[in-house]
Amino acid sequence: MSGPLRLQGISASAGYAEGPLFDLDRVAASYVGKATAAEEKAALESAIGSAAARLAALIQTADGDAADILEFQIAMLEDDALNRPAFAAIGTGQPADVAWRQALDAEIAGYDASDQDYFRARAADIRDIRDQVLRALTKDSDIQAPAGAILYGEDIAPTRFLETDWSGGGGIALEAGSTASHVAMLARSRGVPMVVGLGAAPAHPSGNALLDAEHGGIVLSPSKADIVAFHQSSSSFSARRDRAGTFLARPAVTSTGTPVRVQVNIADPSEVDSIDIATCDGVGLMRTEFLFGRTLPDEETQYRAYRKVLEWAGDKPVTIRTVDAGGDKPVPGFTVEESNPFLGLRGIRLSLARPEVFRVQIRALLRAAVHGSLKVMFPMIAVIEEYRQAAAMFAEEQAALAARGIAQKMPPLGIMVEVPSVAIAPEALAEAAFFSIGSNDLTQYVMAAARDNAAVAHLNSVRHPAVLRLIAAVTAFGSRENIPVSLCGDAGADPASIPSLLEAGLRDLSVAPAQLAMAKAAIADVSI
Repeated sequence: MSGPLRLQGISASAGYAEGPLFDLDRVAASYVGKATAAEEKAALESAIGSAAARLAALIQTADGDAADILEFQIAMLEDDALNRPAFAAIGTGQPADVAWRQALDAEIAGYDASDQDYFRARAADIRDIRDQVLRALTKDSDIQAPAGAILYGEDIAPTRFLETDWSGGGGIALEAGSTASHVAMLARSRGVPMVVGLGAAPAHPSGNALLDAEHGGIVLSPSKADIVAFHQSSSSFSARRDRAGTFLARPAVTSTGTPVRVQVNIADPSEVDSIDIATCDGVGLMRTEFLFGRTLPDEETQYRAYRKVLEWAGDKPVTIRTVDAGGDKPVPGFTVEESNPFLGLRGIRLSLARPEVFRVQIRALLRAAVHGSLKVMFPMIAVIEEYRQAAAMFAEEQAALAARGIAQKMPPLGIMVEVPSVAIAPEALAEAAFFSIGSNDLTQYVMAAARDNAAVAHLNSVRHPAVLRLIAAVTAFGSRENIPVSLCGDAGADPASIPSLLEAGLRDLSVAPAQLAMAKAAIADVSI
């Protein structure tokens, strides 16, 4: 490669890494076919068993999010619904590797097509499962990356991340990937620099590279000047991160003493095990999509998940969002196929269209509410009729539980402000108990630009005047009408966006747990 090559993507986990590139996309060994279908079936069964054993060994040293990911993968490997198509294909004469790859690729395509971050993140898990079994079939062993390497490729498997020793530094640079993937989540929690969406690059690049995961870029074959500038930026980032750590245990206030509530966003109940409730003001967003995978969760499963978080939070509020599933990722008995799911039957629309599923979640939430300070919000509300219909279902289920003598409590019912119709005319939803601005979807809808599409990511900015004007208008309306307003999108943890959000009137932000300290430090620098 002649001269430096600079590639720009999207930051998934801020930080800096300098080191040799390690190719994640090396060519795998070839599978040697068997003589009979019975032998092919036995080979696949053995490979699935080997992959499951490898995951079971990994889980012994994993905790929290990592353990949850591995448990999900083991459950998927043991799921007959996932394996059945592959064994059926073997019965028609296909070799085990082809049958397995085709079966898993079909599953992956469904997850990849989703407009929901949660389901797209699951695609990486299924790829990981696919590749682990293929490696077991071919008896191919993984080559470990050297200490301090920058892992480079189209995407990275969660198990590859977990098996890598990050104690000596290093980072991740992906041509594709997602900021919402499980690896991105793990990288943020462990401080591993990661950039996604870099696009096509030279095949199998090698040599040293500079990864700037604060701004989302990488330099291949850097010059001396590139290295000097990189070291300056890296040192500055380290100093700011160290300073931020001193703010974690303090209440968030601006430089002029204005208090700001900072809550956390969680995607799974296990996340609270590693969060000190004293460092935050509650849970501003608990996603419930983790419960809706391949099968519908029953009432008891949901109740236990919600209760766990409420009891952890004590008297601090926990805002749980009703399921925000997309319309194109099939969940049996729930979702439907659509040509344009981004503008289709998703969020509250899907819940109202499937009342038998929604009512199960409602009952679990009403029962869990007695264990803490619960608030419930509805996603993708566009008109008041949706809110009224959902609230009426809550009232009906509360009456039914009371009639049966079951402990329950009606929580405040609020809405996500993410559809422009609500942000433009919030007065139409004044019946809601509170507003929570979903800056991710609101920005995508206003700017018509997906945040994890590197080609248009520059357009997806919460700091665009059109988006900020809507946020300011919603916040001002809430203040006039005594309706609490918060923000639970990624912008709430972005140091570059926090000043603009506070200037727009917001005084309640919800961020990823790993970003609590940086958010509080950024708030302390704002003069309001």
